[in-house]
Amino acid sequence: MKILLAIATLLLLVSPVFADTIAVIGTGRVGSALGPEFAAQGHTIIYGSREPSSDRVLALVAKTANEASATTPRDAAEHADIVVLAVPGLLVKEIMLGLGDLSGKIIIDPTNPLATSNAVLTLAVDTSNAEILQAAAPDSHVVKAFSTLGSRTMIDPGSSGGPVTVPIVGNNDQAKAKVAELVEGMGLEALDLGPVEYAHWVEGMTLLFINNRFGSDRQQFDYHLRKN
Repeated sequence: MKILLAIATLLLLVSPVFADTIAVIGTGRVGSALGPEFAAQGHTIIYGSREPSSDRVLALVAKTANEASATTPRDAAEHADIVVLAVPGLLVKEIMLGLGDLSGKIIIDPTNPLATSNAVLTLAVDTSNAEILQAAAPDSHVVKAFSTLGSRTMIDPGSSGGPVTVPIVGNNDQAKAKVAELVEGMGLEALDLGPVEYAHWVEGMTLLFINNRFGSDRQQFDYHLRKN
């Protein structure tokens, strides 16, 4: 009996008590950053891609721990507890509507609805992507997170030169607590800023950061957008 208790204790120490299956929809910079980070916390990752058998996606699966896999976006979402929409910000609603029934699932929205005009960023929607997604899938739990930092910082928080805070907003406290665990498991700090209606201001943080950092320097502006 003592041996069995010791084995059970060891398993609890090396494995997450509440591991989830997480669908990462999109395999660009953000999806390729978040997927391996979440897998390192013990979660099972299913990448959703239009080309799940491509060499690039298979290479991402190979470097993602915990028996990751890749399939179509809809199939990935169907089999997941948490869905990460690591997709272009101006296409996020269209892509989400193609994922099927998301009732009861946590939807992590790391996107920003950004448009450009003469090297100046603007927000392309009146509300926010997170609010649009929550209205489109009212029985899901949308949490805005990871939209204020680049993919490099997701992988290497130390590259920022100091502590990194990730603002999160959403209407469901349990969903936000789960996302906060993911954030903090990456060595970042989660800051709950309230309900999903505040997502507009969170998305605006990225707008302010890039506009103030690069101003009218179009070359550096475009480079930053490509890298993040």
